[in-house]
Amino acid sequence: MPITDNFKDYTAGLTGPICGAFDIVPDDTADLPQITRGFMVGGAGDVAVTLKSGDAITLPGLMAGVVYPFRISKVRDSGTTATGIKGLV
Repeated sequence: MPITDNFKDYTAGLTGPICGAFDIVPDDTADLPQITRGFMVGGAGDVAVTLKSGDAITLPGLMAGVVYPFRISKVRDSGTTATGIKGLV
């Protein structure tokens, strides 16, 4: 039996595992292609984001390789010093 048959009735949700990822290029105007379930950075630093709620906040001193569970719609270039940002969905 293919492994996918084991999960045919499974519905993805916020409590399930991350199912995909995409590169994030900080931009002061463009929204992300989709709202994240979390994100991580490859190079430590600050990340200026707009949350799903519309609130804008700068997350200071993020460490590389840590999954941060924030639902974000935008990563702003102004105020972002971290590099290698990945959106997790």
